[in-house]
Amino acid sequence: MSLINSVGSSFILYNTVIVLYLAATVIYFLFLISHRKEVGAIASTVTFSGWIVNTVALVGRGIADHHAPWSNLYETLFLFSWAMVLGYMVMEFKYKVRVAGAFVLTIVMFAVGAARMLPYRYQMVEPLNPALNSYWLKVHVFTMFLSYAAFGISAALAGIYLAKRRAEKKGSVGWILQEFPSAEDLDDLTYKSVLVGFPLLTLGVIFGAMWAYEAWGGYWSWDPKETWSLITWFVYAAYLHARMTRGLRGAPSAYFSILGFVAVIFLYWGVSFIIPGLHAYAA
Repeated sequence: MSLINSVGSSFILYNTVIVLYLAATVIYFLFLISHRKEVGAIASTVTFSGWIVNTVALVGRGIADHHAPWSNLYETLFLFSWAMVLGYMVMEFKYKVRVAGAFVLTIVMFAVGAARMLPYRYQMVEPLNPALNSYWLKVHVFTMFLSYAAFGISAALAGIYLAKRRAEKKGSVGWILQEFPSAEDLDDLTYKSVLVGFPLLTLGVIFGAMWAYEAWGGYWSWDPKETWSLITWFVYAAYLHARMTRGLRGAPSAYFSILGFVAVIFLYWGVSFIIPGLHAYAA
């Protein structure tokens, strides 16, 4: 009975998270339209409240699971949302870019909305199979999703950059875009987000290889998920190489960042359902 109560509580908390993030998204857009600081402050407060509830939901789910609360697709979508909102709040506090919240929270809403629409069997608490019952579940998955969150923020900023740059070229920024940082600052923040995500992705891949050795006796088996994680790593490695050695800037840099996040989405979602493998949900 206590397990049922714990699982039921986690569903209530996760539904509360969805409502708070949706409210925050709407209020951020109202802030963009109104330019009123008090509206922006409310948006930030609601976002932080949603993150607190998200944290409590993850902890509660972990208690119900008796293991790290990111062992299935439903749980990892909320882990991604938790990490992305955390990264955004740090960025908002440090760089005063509250106006980016509407776009970052939109991505978060896609994640939690997708979690809510998953078939019920994917939302249930299940015992871990022997391969997953490892310390590496905690560090590998957590590190990977921190990197996904950083790349998601980078892609959101890249999209804002492209809109701002286009408006600046036309000489008419408009009522909404005038509140955003300059295109140059947005380009720099896009790059900094990738700088955060890439080392985390690298660590996540290394941790995954060590977990594979413990579970299956080999560091690398060219499983589809492993292969695509390597492809994604090379995409961001190429981005950083081009940035540092070739002076990649502006629109090419923004498109590169968005391309990288598309690779992340396919790594996380596409591979899981389209290509059968050790990590996949495909039949």
